[in-house]
Amino acid sequence: MAKKSITRRWIINNLGVVILALLVIEMVVIYAIQSYFYNSAKQYLVSKINAVTSVLSIHAQDSDVNFSSEIRNTLETFNEKDKIELMAINSKGRVVLTSSGFSPDADMIMPDYEEAMETGEGSYRGRLAGGEKILAVSVPISSITSEYNSIRMVTSLTEIDNTIKTYVLAVTAVCGVIILIIVTTGLYFAGSIVKPIRQISGIASKFALGDFSVRIQNESDDEIGDLCIAINHMADELSAAEAMKNEFISSVSHELRTPLTAIKGWAETLMVDGGEDPETMKKGVGVIVNETGRLSQMVEELLDFSRMQSGHFTMQAANMDILAELGDAVLIYSDKARRENISITYDEPEMLPFVYGDKNRIRQVFINIIDNAVKYSSPGDSVTITAKEKDSNVIVAVKDTGVGIKESDLSKVKTKFYKANHTRRGSGIGLAVADEIIRMHGGSLDISSEGEGKGTTVTITLPAKTN
Repeated sequence: MAKKSITRRWIINNLGVVILALLVIEMVVIYAIQSYFYNSAKQYLVSKINAVTSVLSIHAQDSDVNFSSEIRNTLETFNEKDKIELMAINSKGRVVLTSSGFSPDADMIMPDYEEAMETGEGSYRGRLAGGEKILAVSVPISSITSEYNSIRMVTSLTEIDNTIKTYVLAVTAVCGVIILIIVTTGLYFAGSIVKPIRQISGIASKFALGDFSVRIQNESDDEIGDLCIAINHMADELSAAEAMKNEFISSVSHELRTPLTAIKGWAETLMVDGGEDPETMKKGVGVIVNETGRLSQMVEELLDFSRMQSGHFTMQAANMDILAELGDAVLIYSDKARRENISITYDEPEMLPFVYGDKNRIRQVFINIIDNAVKYSSPGDSVTITAKEKDSNVIVAVKDTGVGIKESDLSKVKTKFYKANHTRRGSGIGLAVADEIIRMHGGSLDISSEGEGKGTTVTITLPAKTN
């Protein structure tokens, strides 16, 4: 058994308390049984000795009767002398008559007699010189005769003690059965907890090593079952995150390799003969500049993601003209969209309220959303950008007629590293960063699509500055 196992702690704590409680109960019950039998025996002796005293009192009142003969006759004919010894004690405090015919030792102690002389009735429970346990009751009779002081009854408690022992054994047996039942059910209950916990511990160790293929067998419909379900769900999420991370690494590696290959290729070309052909020089430098811009954007997204993860993502907030930032983002992509035969329509309003936030971050979001709209569109498609004020909010919508998003992917497209469409370039973290930026501004970024091939609409909602 493990030193700090649940089973050991249960045995020490719960079972220890139960055993202690049962011991206390058993002691109380034993005391009650013992008191009941001893008190019953005492009451029986008192009733018998009172009956004898009443008879002797009647004889004492009859002047024609010899009292000494009658008391002797009463002791000799006592009908329960096989169980109870009846004694007569004279005025000197010595036992002079007994129902058994045997005189007790002269030095025998009689606390019940002394008590009776003082209070009118006395009792004593103790042992004889030979070790036998007895119960004695005495009552004074000096008021009815001057020759005798008291009548005393003595009975052995051996039979009563044997009866008490039988009850004690029965109570002990019942307590033992109760403890056995508690131990059996308790160990079963503790096992029903320890077994799945050990299974969970073993499987969690595999999770820690990166093996998410195993699952916990859930056989409980309780809190343990809920824990198993939660851990299995965690494993599913970790497995999905691991797959997404690997896919992200692969995607980023590909995204980095493509512009680096282009830059390296054109740089080598320009080194060889680019200087002799101005057209080649211009084209090569243009490719290098474009690909360097792609690399820079990708690095910025990765840096932003890293800052968000570490909690160091900061903003320089101030009142800003959101139309200016949106207009700059549209202007950046107008020429690119024209070259790819994609039309951009910007329905610019005359005025919008100010927004309190970081203008550079908001422009970054607009650039990311418009870039995605162009990137996931094909030649002949269109991108429509609108901005308006509604319910003290500034709402910017970017709608394209591009490839669209499957309904099953809509809830995941803002997840880090997730890419719904693997045919287009991208790291899979741009939307996650944009969503986090908008959320930090107290707004929301919502994505909707009617399905594949039916375009996508991204709606950005930001609270307007009211004063």
